[in-house]
Amino acid sequence: MNIKIDKEYVLQTAKQLLEFNSPSGFCFEIMELIQSWTNSLGYDFETTNKGCGVITIPGKSNEQVIGLSAHVDTLGAMVRSITSKGTLKFTIIGGPIVPTLDSEYCQIRTREGKIYTGTFLSTSPSIHVFEDSKTKKRDPENMEVRIDECVKSKEDVLNLGISPGDFIFFDPKTTITESGFIKSRFIDDKASVACLIGLLELFKREKIVPTYTTKLFISTYEEVGHGSSYIPSDITELISVDMGCIGDDLSCTEYDVSICAKDSGGPYDYNMTTDLVNLAKENELSYAVDIYPMYGSDTVAALRGGQDIRGALIGPGVHASHGMERTHYSAMENTMKLLYLYLTK
Repeated sequence: MNIKIDKEYVLQTAKQLLEFNSPSGFCFEIMELIQSWTNSLGYDFETTNKGCGVITIPGKSNEQVIGLSAHVDTLGAMVRSITSKGTLKFTIIGGPIVPTLDSEYCQIRTREGKIYTGTFLSTSPSIHVFEDSKTKKRDPENMEVRIDECVKSKEDVLNLGISPGDFIFFDPKTTITESGFIKSRFIDDKASVACLIGLLELFKREKIVPTYTTKLFISTYEEVGHGSSYIPSDITELISVDMGCIGDDLSCTEYDVSICAKDSGGPYDYNMTTDLVNLAKENELSYAVDIYPMYGSDTVAALRGGQDIRGALIGPGVHASHGMERTHYSAMENTMKLLYLYLTK
């Protein structure tokens, strides 16, 4: 199997995506970036009313239309209220592991587009002052954002233009090591988006035409449950490309493409899943088949939205999901190879 993936292109794409702020509900800017990449490769890009992207790859046949979905939206937070002392209370977007936010840097973006920096902290942030500094629960009720401005009151903060409903962006701390590891928040699911863009680049460079017309669906509300609840009506089967889980009772590693047989939405399509397993096995890819009971994908959102499709789920193995995540380039490469094999079989 000789699939000429451009590793540097894929990693650079992943880095740009990971460093770009795009929590659920604030994806219009990053979608402009993805559209520019798509157009430069010569493919059509459409935007749905709620801001998802549809990239069409013409196939040899229109008898079926294959959908590949990956979500560019991430976890995040919004300003909930402003305290009398000039700190911010926050509400989370999606399901981050909130204790991992303690002492993390962030940015606050106002409706006018001003950016302020800050830090997530416990309300007992100093060991020299608070007896419960080590033991206090780290949750939104016991945490706040300290703003890097001279503010001493709620009025001072309001005068900056900050108000409830403003987005708070987490610092992703993206690092790519020489050994091929990608460390960052939001590898779920920007590594998969990078895989799809890398696949697009491969098809263009090598003049590859998939067996069936293929539509890449870049969703923008997956982390809050309805990313692909709408997909184009001509899609007959949908593969969600999303992170594989790593941990107890699971086989997946940071080097594998995960093939999920069942998650919280029930079993995925048996024949599609079997085809994916057989392709991985026959082509000696590093893969794992697992069950994810505390997981839901864009395919589940599409099915619950009433779409008449077959569905499957694959993606690169990601450690420490919804915290400080990590994967390896090998997992991304195995994911891209499996998608290539499926689209050209």
